Amino acid sequence: MMIDRKHLRGLLAMADGGSLARAAEQLHLTPSALSHQVKLLEDYYGVALFHRHTKPMRLTAAGHRLLVLARDTLPRFEQAERDLARIATGDAGRLHLAIECHACFEWLMPVLERFKTLWPAVDVDIRLGLAFDSLPALHQGDIDLVITSDPVTAPELAFLPLFAYESRLVLPTGHPLAKRGHILPSDLADQTLITYPVQRARMDVFRYFLQPAGVEPAAVRQAELTAVILLLVANAQGVAALPDWVMRHTPHPRGLCTLPLGSDGLHRSLFAAVRTAEQTLGYLGDFIRLAGEYHAGEPPESTSRAH
Repeated sequence: MMIDRKHLRGLLAMADGGSLARAAEQLHLTPSALSHQVKLLEDYYGVALFHRHTKPMRLTAAGHRLLVLARDTLPRFEQAERDLARIATGDAGRLHLAIECHACFEWLMPVLERFKTLWPAVDVDIRLGLAFDSLPALHQGDIDLVITSDPVTAPELAFLPLFAYESRLVLPTGHPLAKRGHILPSDLADQTLITYPVQRARMDVFRYFLQPAGVEPAAVRQAELTAVILLLVANAQGVAALPDWVMRHTPHPRGLCTLPLGSDGLHRSLFAAVRTAEQTLGYLGDFIRLAGEYHAGEPPESTSRAH
């Protein structure tokens, strides 16, 4: 015989009310029905739960043990039911993100800060998607959204546009290349290129600019933090290719400028990869809206949710 919530509710009502009649009234049961529930438990486990000839009724040791269980688990069940109801209506949920770019942290943190004021009941967590295969993890339900610039055709996944961006070369204003109208791949053959510690296949400057031209920079230096990269560039330790949002939204040293990579510039787009079945969730829509507003430089002042 399984102990279920109706047994625990009945036991709790009898312990708090002190009598079978009051407990039955509270639970909208007849006294005989409630007594039958208790008797079934007692017969199955071979123990008495109440001292029946006392007023008010007193619990036995076995009854006290189940009362502890009732006080501990019933509120959890009730909270879980409330949470499920909120999730079903789209007012709560989970947004565990994986990020496939270091520089995304520059805009993601303020966006998530704003997002939490709109959706306080959504559980938010962040993982760096460079350390694992994020799209299979999304498909399997381990994470809920992947920020990526490389959409693929995948069953049951949708790639929702966040915003377009341009990768630009960051260099000191006194650098010889700063006078150019744009940067050619060959211009970097004698330069130290400062990058994040990321595989080259994941970096726009290598994948779409240098490698197609067969050009290798003179040296590559890596740094984890955007602020460190910008400081190194400002101190003439090298140049860096960074998304345009970095210089727009990140405090940086004086004396830096940016130039397009190529005559047409190196333009890419960021996407939010989500499971197709969840792409219409209200909080996902608001996350995408806030990301676009932040990148465009619009102050995200609206406190209303998107519907």
